[in-house]
Amino acid sequence: MSLTPVSHPFLDTLAKQLPADTLRRPEPRYLEEPRGRYQGQAGAALALPRSVEEVSILVTACNAAHVAVVPYGGGTGLVGGQIMPEGPAPLILSLERMNRIRAVHPLENVLVAEAGAILADVQAAAEAADRLFPLSLAAEGTARIGGNLATNAGGVNVLRYGNTRDLCLGLEAVLPTGDIWNGLTRLRKDNTGYDLRGLLVGSEGSLGIITAAALKLAPRPASRGTALMVVRDPAAALRLLELARDHVGEAVSAFEIMHRQGPEFVRDTLPDIRQPFSETPEWMVLVELGMSQGAEHALEAIFAAALDAGLVEDGLIAQSEGQRGDFWSLREHIPVANKRIGSISSHDISLPLSALPEFVAEAGEKLAALGDFRINCFGHLGDGNLHYNVFPATGRDRAEYENQRAAVKSLVHDLVAAYDGSFSAEHGVGRFKTGDLQNYGDPAKLAAMRAIKTALDPNGIMNPGVVLP
Repeated sequence: MSLTPVSHPFLDTLAKQLPADTLRRPEPRYLEEPRGRYQGQAGAALALPRSVEEVSILVTACNAAHVAVVPYGGGTGLVGGQIMPEGPAPLILSLERMNRIRAVHPLENVLVAEAGAILADVQAAAEAADRLFPLSLAAEGTARIGGNLATNAGGVNVLRYGNTRDLCLGLEAVLPTGDIWNGLTRLRKDNTGYDLRGLLVGSEGSLGIITAAALKLAPRPASRGTALMVVRDPAAALRLLELARDHVGEAVSAFEIMHRQGPEFVRDTLPDIRQPFSETPEWMVLVELGMSQGAEHALEAIFAAALDAGLVEDGLIAQSEGQRGDFWSLREHIPVANKRIGSISSHDISLPLSALPEFVAEAGEKLAALGDFRINCFGHLGDGNLHYNVFPATGRDRAEYENQRAAVKSLVHDLVAAYDGSFSAEHGVGRFKTGDLQNYGDPAKLAAMRAIKTALDPNGIMNPGVVLP
């Protein structure tokens, strides 16, 4: 079924069913994505509903008229899922007005939030109830929980608490027909057929629009310890992770690896960010523990044992909340610095933990043979997720490498596949990686995905071009 562009007669008819300020022309920010590679269509329209009923009215009308719907959260996605650069002009449906925290149930460790709630506000609401919502990522001040759910966002605490899918108990959503699914359960066990919640989480708006969610909370760790430890290489970092877990088990909340190139990019582009070491180490890990008590002492014991085992060469244990903040600020500003430098090709990959050191070594050798590049390898080592980004040599611009970008991407993703890894660890597929999904995806899985898409969205209105081309 072919789609039709959003039109003035369509909008005029729709406007009669909605409050006067619901529909408008989109500002430029709704037509942009963070990497600046694609631009949305100026002919698109913007809808700003305030309730699930209004979302239902919008989707029902779009389905009847075969108008594409592009769900919009905080606009922070890195794979182009929030824009539609080509095809008939769509209706952009932003959930930003649906931003309430509907309920907090401390005894149940559950919080119910609307999809437009900013992640940092969800975290703050949990903290006000002396609870923790553990999803944490660099864009948490602008990312919205509906987008986090739609992309199954990861972040720095996946090692301990899991991805966003693992933090979701139930959903309220509008399906492509316009029907409202009232699945906002707070139950931990509900074994009543297909898991529609699990299907919508990670579907990137291609199967429906999430309007609210029941989210899992956790007790707030009374004691928290944070350290930067210098390691020789990724193999030593993995052995350090094993040692840390032998000491404190699941109390390891985060375990981030940083190659020297990341802090150096921060130093060069963001000089106000404090650098913890006077001379940047080749490799370091940022370790955080969350415990009922004694986290700092546990970190000291881990560091001493790692030093004896030859796994670490130096280290700093945060002695204050300010110093802890400095450690995390360095890690969280690496993506900002990356953007200012301008990558040739960026890769959000995951690998089996044991294969990770060999991959890093082999990828570096193969890229060196291909050309003159700088590699910034950093990320969530504890769950096998690396941000493996390739940059121009010092003094050169990424425009000079445009003819090599495809070759760099293929080299990295082919090698990831050879190691039984994934070309998309936490950012999703969006529109940027649909070709990769076709190249590397299992044929049976792809066929099942197409069948599900056809069954739930026969007119193909929901975020067309995302996940499946």
